[in-house]
Amino acid sequence: MELFQMTRREMADLLLALKGSGPMTPAAFLQALWAKKNGGKDPHRPFAAAVMPPIFTKILKKNTDDFGFSLNEIVALGSQIENTNFTLTAIQNWVKRDIKEMIVAPEKGKKYSIDQMALLFLVEDLKTALDFDSIRKLLQLIVNDPEDEHDDLINPVQLYATYSQLFEELNSMREVGRFPAGKHEHMISAMEGMITEKAEEMISKYISPDDPKKEAIRNTIVIATLSVFTAYFQMLARRYLTATIFLQNM
Repeated sequence: MELFQMTRREMADLLLALKGSGPMTPAAFLQALWAKKNGGKDPHRPFAAAVMPPIFTKILKKNTDDFGFSLNEIVALGSQIENTNFTLTAIQNWVKRDIKEMIVAPEKGKKYSIDQMALLFLVEDLKTALDFDSIRKLLQLIVNDPEDEHDDLINPVQLYATYSQLFEELNSMREVGRFPAGKHEHMISAMEGMITEKAEEMISKYISPDDPKKEAIRNTIVIATLSVFTAYFQMLARRYLTATIFLQNM
């Protein structure tokens, strides 16, 4: 049986599709993703043969361009992202206490918008490296006035898509020779330099050089990317701890 797990970049593409900003509809994107996860061996295999999470089934059945998601649905969708730990209790605490001022009330009746969901996905990544006081300060910078989406420093979905793409590009550099140290003496400073340079390069495509917000947007992307790497290093540390304890108990 095949199980769905998505990279952050794939989730970002789905969020863009849900907003109507991507090249495909949400249903078409999920179908293409299934074909990709299926190895492309049988692209005409019935889509129903997949072990589909119920949240994807709901998206496939919806005939609307105006998507909204409950907290339960956000947890279900977020849980499909690799190396994340979404729980309903945690997200309820975020929206009712930790980042209440930044998320505000659901924008779609009792359901949250795609942008609000992207902010929650961002918080899940940031909390591996930052405390909630720091996260609140960063979110205040990003969304400015939560009631006015037009004054955002950067749209939450665009932010999620940018740092997800940046993480995936860097994570694909498996060969040491493809990770140049440049003028940096140590790997950590080399990694910082590469993330910063690539973030600058990516945002230069849609932000003018003299935009006063450019540096803040770049730094936000750098922070989020470093937070994702932190989550993966923590996962590896836990994996080695589990293996060590297991060997000691043999």
